[in-house]
Amino acid sequence: MSQPEVPAPKSTGLVKSSMIFSGFTLISRFMGLARDLVVSAALGASGNIMADAYYTAISFPNLFRRIFAEGAFTAAFVPAYSQVLEKDGKDAADKLARDALATVTAFTIALTLVIQLAMPWVMQVYSSPYMDNPEKFNWAVLLTQITMPYLPCMVIVALLSGVLNARGRFILSAVVPTIMNLFMLVAVIPFRHNPQDAAVALCWAAAASGVAQAALLVWGCRRTGAKIGFAVPTLNPEIKALIMLAIPGALAAAATQINIFVSQWFSANVDGARAWMNYADRLYQLPLGLVGVAIGVALLPTLSRAVQAADHDRAQSAMDEAVVFSMALTLPATAALMGMPFFLIDGLFTRGEFTTHDAVMTGKLLFHYGWGVPAFVLTRVLTPAFFARKDTRGPMKFAFASVAINIALCFGLFPVVGVEGLVIATSVSAWVNVFLMVVTLMRRNTWSPTLRAQASLFKIGLAGLGMAAFCAAASYFRAVIESPLPQIAAKEIAILGVCFAGVLVYGLLLLITGAVRPADLKRIVKRQK
Repeated sequence: MSQPEVPAPKSTGLVKSSMIFSGFTLISRFMGLARDLVVSAALGASGNIMADAYYTAISFPNLFRRIFAEGAFTAAFVPAYSQVLEKDGKDAADKLARDALATVTAFTIALTLVIQLAMPWVMQVYSSPYMDNPEKFNWAVLLTQITMPYLPCMVIVALLSGVLNARGRFILSAVVPTIMNLFMLVAVIPFRHNPQDAAVALCWAAAASGVAQAALLVWGCRRTGAKIGFAVPTLNPEIKALIMLAIPGALAAAATQINIFVSQWFSANVDGARAWMNYADRLYQLPLGLVGVAIGVALLPTLSRAVQAADHDRAQSAMDEAVVFSMALTLPATAALMGMPFFLIDGLFTRGEFTTHDAVMTGKLLFHYGWGVPAFVLTRVLTPAFFARKDTRGPMKFAFASVAINIALCFGLFPVVGVEGLVIATSVSAWVNVFLMVVTLMRRNTWSPTLRAQASLFKIGLAGLGMAAFCAAASYFRAVIESPLPQIAAKEIAILGVCFAGVLVYGLLLLITGAVRPADLKRIVKRQK
């Protein structure tokens, strides 16, 4: 006797919102990849001190951005703004946004000025091994002072993105990252044959792009009718409550940044290591940006509304949908990163100042980032399940546990396997974080994957293994693939062709295993909020 077909869960609108965000993020990520292709040719990695100095200047403000902007505000502001918007109306929500904007902007501007003035001493901690090379150290100090104003701009961008997302507008918050890539790409091209001038131009472009991004979102909020503007900083009861709610989120984000800080400190001991990690980071961040961030951004407002309405079924459906959809889009990237890491790096980056040795070292790091990618994405997907319920302490505890594991592994592995040990530590700690979040959500009966979701994940895993085997085979027979191609661009054409073929193989395997059915595709395309 045939079993009745399980009806598809009710649409949450999550996939549609995520696809909008991912589409624009795709443009931004590929613009970023184009930027890094030019930057790698201009600055190189192990053979040029400007590469390490530049990537130090870019990475340092991002440590604080992820604490004050992405971490704390994602945790606290979006659910609070959504709740006020739902219960008290737009005017009250906009007042909360104005007060929050004024307070956090004033704080981060003051922090930026202090750090800029203290930068020579700050750099002695952040990049102490550079002190053995005074020229590299001085360039790192100067370039980081130039990029620091990016921090308050990104805090403004994060808050205004939350306003737009809570109102169901995702396009502008997805578009703004393209501005930075565009500014920096335009800035570096005229100086691509002069590493020093190229690095300086890139850092000024990064700071200027922050101002442009903030201005665009101010305009976008006003276009939606949100009454957002600058006000006198205040510590009224609403802002104090928001700060108290944000503190665990900021600490959780700070815990993650401690991981990055430890990795950056160790990498400063090896010439070119920060550049290698950045280029590997660019490729693994592609799926993280397209999938993890996109779904996380779209999921938080959806879950917040479901929780406010006490709609458990909608919250369950949204989480199932997010986890399955994210893994369906993430595993092909994992397959490529693990199956052909050197092929990817050599085909994309080896030219100009970026040598084959740099490609070999970057490829080794990329492999270990590859098996961590699903965990990085799942962290972004699972975290909103806590934040939507105003639980910022849980992720904070898990983050600190992962920090302890990461630091221990960094100290244990770096002396044995070098820079690779730092990436292994990062990926292991990410999987520990995911494990703790899943177990906690299941124990609280907040969310556990349904049998339907588990079956889909198993089939997606099989398709991912098939694509990984295809990529490994392509890497092994690389010489055969490149031999008939024009020599001037053989490796570039080959890697693009293999990636395209791998996606086709993966899509075919999804259909063969039944992980994705034509009816599912039609439902996603037609889905409405």
